Amino acid sequence: SCPASCDPSSTRSRSDREAVVGARILIVDDNPMNLKLARLAVMTEGHEADTASGASEAFDRLAEHLPDLILMDLQMPEVDGIELTLRLKAEARTTHIPVVALTAAAMESDRERALDAGCEGVILKPLDTRGLAEELAGYLGRREAA
Repeated sequence: SCPASCDPSSTRSRSDREAVVGARILIVDDNPMNLKLARLAVMTEGHEADTASGASEAFDRLAEHLPDLILMDLQMPEVDGIELTLRLKAEARTTHIPVVALTAAAMESDRERALDAGCEGVILKPLDTRGLAEELAGYLGRREAA
């Protein structure tokens, strides 16, 4: 039998993943179906999920309480995810919150723009709900270790 350490899909132990259950995650996406799917996937993993359909609603949610992580769609009308991330990283109150970009664009330039704006990483859409748990645990674990 292969120990967990040789399984390439398991970069974190089960106890590490369990340690980050119960995080509060804000999902910002202008597409109602994407919001619904991401919210369901996040809640299935034992996290609390708040949603916002754009920048204005995201700031309203952030005024209510700060999340442990933000999943940010890059392609939104009015204020896109890059601009919103730049604004969040410029504010002392929100600069510490990890932002992970959500995008259907697999171009390396999109990934670089997201990282340059302050995103911790990029998750491609459509969401792989099975892989999302590992990705969230990784980003939340990095925040806890900081």
